[in-house]
Formats: sequence, structure tokens, C-alpha cells
Amino acid sequence: MNPIIMSILLSMAPVSELRGGIPWAISQGVNIYMAYVVCVLANIIVVPAIFFFLESLHHHLINIRIYKKVFDKFMERTRRKLHKKVEKYGYFGLTLFVAVPLPVTGAWTGTLGAWFFGMDKIKSFLAILLGVAIAGVIVTIVALVGGNGLSIFIKSI
Repeated sequence: MNPIIMSILLSMAPVSELRGGIPWAISQGVNIYMAYVVCVLANIIVVPAIFFFLESLHHHLINIRIYKKVFDKFMERTRRKLHKKVEKYGYFGLTLFVAVPLPVTGAWTGTLGAWFFGMDKIKSFLAILLGVAIAGVIVTIVALVGGNGLSIFIKSI
């Protein structure tokens, strides 16, 4: 599969997001600037899609028992992780939450949290966009340093 396409898919996926897309692209020889831009754009595209889903399809699916159980469990975890930051720092807290490239802190969870707390969609989108851009820089630096560090280590053996 084309490395750009795979990077886009990884960046759009809720588990991997940028943490998967950018390192994959760089490991496949994609230019770092291209990897950053493509993966950040792919990751941010999910925000309007999630808002649309939550505003339209979610209301129909919530009556399905398995969907409700999984959704409620995920939302409780999202609420616990995000509530203090949003309550204390508002949109800046949302940006910080998304900017930290750890599991369950990306655009997917940030968007779910913004919806759950009834935050303005446009302001939330901008906060999440900034957080994704920052996370992209962090992941790119870690991927480059980690990749170079690993290759230096292997050459020294």
C-alpha cells in the first residue's frame, strides 16, 4: 500500500492517530514536512466527521444496547480525563489535552469531550486543530530523534 495512503488511514484511526501516521510515513521514506502536513490534515478531518456523527446518527444508535454500553464506557473515561482541564482552562485546556500525544488524548477524544461538555463547535475545532498541530510537531521530533537514535545505536554495534 502507498505509504501516504497508509499514513492517512493511521492518522484518521481513533487508536493510532498521529502517533501512528507520522512515524509510519517517516519510516517509509516520506519527506518529514509532507508526513507532518498530510497526517495533521488527515487527523483534523475527523473532527467535523465526529461532530456530524454525534449530532445526527448517534441519536438513532443510542437505542442499540451494545452501542450504548460501549459509548457510555468510552464517554465516562473521556469525561474523567478531560473534565478538570476543560473546567479549569476551557478551550486552552482542550488544546493542551489534544496536544499531548499519549493514548486517548487526541482529536477523537478531544472532539467527544467538547461535544459532551457542550462546547462551541467552531471554538472547539480551532482548539483541537491547534492541539493536533502541536502534537504533530512533538510526534515528528520524537520519530526523528528515535529513528536516528536507533540507527546510531545499530551502527555502533
